[in-house]
Amino acid sequence: MDTKLIIPLYENVIIQIATPYSTGTGFYLKSADPIVTNEHVIRGNKNCVIAGKNFAKQLVDVVYVDTKYDLAFIKSPVGHQMPDISTGEAALLDEGERVIAIGHPFDLKYTVTQGIISSMLHKEEDVDYIQHDAALNPGNSGGPLVDINGNVIGINTFIIQNGNSIGFSLPVYYLIKCIEEFKKGSGAAGVRCPSCKHISFEKEGSESKYCPICGTHLVMISQIEDYEPYGVCSTVEEIIGKLGYPVALTRKGPNTWSLNNGSAIVNISYYEKTGLLVGDVYLCTLPENKISELYYYLLRENYALEGMTLSIREQDIILSLLIYDQYINTETMYKLFKNLLSTADKYDNILVDTFGAHWKNTGQQN
Repeated sequence: MDTKLIIPLYENVIIQIATPYSTGTGFYLKSADPIVTNEHVIRGNKNCVIAGKNFAKQLVDVVYVDTKYDLAFIKSPVGHQMPDISTGEAALLDEGERVIAIGHPFDLKYTVTQGIISSMLHKEEDVDYIQHDAALNPGNSGGPLVDINGNVIGINTFIIQNGNSIGFSLPVYYLIKCIEEFKKGSGAAGVRCPSCKHISFEKEGSESKYCPICGTHLVMISQIEDYEPYGVCSTVEEIIGKLGYPVALTRKGPNTWSLNNGSAIVNISYYEKTGLLVGDVYLCTLPENKISELYYYLLRENYALEGMTLSIREQDIILSLLIYDQYINTETMYKLFKNLLSTADKYDNILVDTFGAHWKNTGQQN
């Protein structure tokens, strides 16, 4: 199958995943029904934020955790229309065969990269992995590895960078086996014991923290504590709530949030090392014409703006708000971010309608 045919086939089943601790990729496999991803992507969370091409961003539950194979299942959105994709026979693959790695972490583009298998014999802690050179980044974790026929033959798991990028993917036969075992729980959430590999399922009234087979300590999904922000992050989330947003849905990884207001999307990031809190709005991209008139307009607006700055980064026009944590308090920050939201929604319309700039977020997942 041509790569150009694989791209549209998978873009409808690739899922963006975010928790307060990390971001990653997942994909929908009809035979599993839940969404498949890596355990390390959702680690320490009983739910996570997901977004896809054909459904709105939402909070869903984690239903299976497996540290042995670095696998996790999360609930699919209710009423979704995601198509089915097929799995291949990873055991039939050989070195030198072409593979395709697919991923789409939050705030990054949907990526499809090609490479070849360099080894089918790589082992880590008694688990087989497919070693290949298809380019991966950490946000691609949990995405599918696909053969040239468009079949899932692995799950992208980790990458080693030592001058060359080497990717490792868990062969799909482990995933199929885990799906079969998970289904035995009849819909109950489950956790695999990393020692004896037995899956313990949540039972009503049961609070056991130990594997019934070998006695290894387990943390069941229902026993995972809810995320509690602290310090500046707590203040940020308090403000987000006061602005009328569901806080959990705005989280996009460590110290990162995203707020939608009309056509504007405000990305908020807190950098603990520098103490800087940044609100960036990528308003639109530069037009082909009226460039000088646009530059003059941005400079004039910067002179009048209070606490915000308009700038250009490559082809993007950005409205930014910067605050150092030593000056942060709830009242001031509430006013600043409320102003940023309303100003951003105003500017992107002016830039598009008056100067011919191009919409930045059309057709993107947010």
